Amino acid sequence: MENVKEAITLFAIGGCGLMAGVFFTFSVAIMKALSRLPVSEGIAAMQAINVAIVNPLFLLVFLGTAAATIFVVVEALLHLQEPNAIYRVVGGALYLIGSLLVTIVINIPMNGALAAAKPTDPTSSTLWANYLNSWTAWNQVRAVAAIAATLSLTIARIF
Repeated sequence: MENVKEAITLFAIGGCGLMAGVFFTFSVAIMKALSRLPVSEGIAAMQAINVAIVNPLFLLVFLGTAAATIFVVVEALLHLQEPNAIYRVVGGALYLIGSLLVTIVINIPMNGALAAAKPTDPTSSTLWANYLNSWTAWNQVRAVAAIAATLSLTIARIF
């Protein structure tokens, strides 16, 4: 059982790190690049990205990391007397709340609203400006949460 626990913990650490990289890249490069395009092109590009990113490999990492962090949190709660348990709980909670929950409650609905927009409709420029600001701000929350989760789970692994 100890080997399974170790494997799941390592998967959680790696997954949090990968997702941190995805979120970070969107905030510091992709969204900035899209904001420099004409509105209709930026909207169309983001619509294409939002379709393309929902693929088996991305979902394996994103949702697999959520499953792994749930395991890590539950296992840590059952062993709170261990010195690193709090780091495991905090790391898992950071990913689950700051990355997964924010994605489900905020970013996905924003993506749905953007998907319904017609890129060439003149009224889409206001939607796009609001999307760029709000979506990116919440994406930065996801990035920070995933980075902090990676660090916390790594600290737990070291101790």
